[in-house]
Amino acid sequence: MIDLLRRYPLPVIVLAQLFGTSLWFSINGVWLSLSAELGLTETDLGRLTLAVQAGFIAGTLTIAVTGLADRFGASRIFALSSLLGALVNGGFIFAAGMPPLDFLLRFATGLCLAGIYPLGMKMVIAWTPKYAGAALAWLVGMLTLGTALPHLMRGATFGMPWEWPLLAASLLALVGGTMVFMLGDGPHLPKSSGALPLSQGLAALRIPRFRAVAGGYFGHMWELYAFWTLTPLLIGRELARMGVGASLIPWFAFAVIGIGAAGCIGGGRLSRTKGSEWVAWRALMLSGGVCLLYPWLSGLSPAVLMTLLFVWGVAVIADSPQFSALAAATAPRESVGSSLAVMNAVGFGLTLPAIWLTSGLWAQLGVWVVLLLVPGPVFGLWSLARARPSSTGS
Repeated sequence: MIDLLRRYPLPVIVLAQLFGTSLWFSINGVWLSLSAELGLTETDLGRLTLAVQAGFIAGTLTIAVTGLADRFGASRIFALSSLLGALVNGGFIFAAGMPPLDFLLRFATGLCLAGIYPLGMKMVIAWTPKYAGAALAWLVGMLTLGTALPHLMRGATFGMPWEWPLLAASLLALVGGTMVFMLGDGPHLPKSSGALPLSQGLAALRIPRFRAVAGGYFGHMWELYAFWTLTPLLIGRELARMGVGASLIPWFAFAVIGIGAAGCIGGGRLSRTKGSEWVAWRALMLSGGVCLLYPWLSGLSPAVLMTLLFVWGVAVIADSPQFSALAAATAPRESVGSSLAVMNAVGFGLTLPAIWLTSGLWAQLGVWVVLLLVPGPVFGLWSLARARPSSTGS
């Protein structure tokens, strides 16, 4: 069995990533039933989503400070994080609607995800270093599907207890962690000895090209998770205009978020010939353009707005694996894991104010709240432009 897994490491890692990251938006997927049963609001949704993001940031910073990502086996950290994440995600069932315990459990879920997502990136690079942009595209594609998966599970179990999809996400995380533990670590990255302090993780930021690429990633992150948080609300608006019941919201939310996997994989294929920077630039420009135009077009037919949401869903994540590939190629080889962890920590830190602003102001501004996301793509394009003269592709 182990020999079979090691014969196909990339499918194993991306499938485990899909299963593990189903924990990320597990609460968002059941929100309609959960909020109706417990009387929770969109502000509560933002609070619990922010808890996961904050936990992820704390986890990635811990990895960067301690050098865990470069000192210990990535597969073991991934497996342990999946196990603990499954437990705390399941524990939310008993704490729902009980602040601050519900917040703390979602924070702990984010901590565990910090041992899944960045470590998954390192494993991909370690097992399949050739065409890193294309390989990471599959990984981030699975992150996207994993994010969307709770919406699918909620749609499939509509009318059933909201606890079921949460337990299903925990079970998937356990399966993914077991797969990666059996796979083990890849052979293509050197192991570092001794402690890697935060300064070594930050060392990459002194490299101008890495700093420019990281800036592009930061702008992308300002937009990404806030858009994913708003997706059910934006879809609900259009379905209400069409006179369609709320039971279809989870299905369309899954489709709009999940279609981003196609954008990741398609962008990964293009990166083999066009380069990662070419793909990242165009995806960020497209998502930023839709973000800017969407509220001004909000009076058009719901069908047009739904189509724009699908376009946005493809473009908003297609650049993410290419930023990771560019960063990994530019970072010091002996501290790739720590460098990516620092970049992730800063990027996810920027998701906090974006989610807080958009979810908190949705009731007052409605669809116009998405204009608050426009500065992200604008800054990202400006920063990425600074790297273009020295670009060598990926």
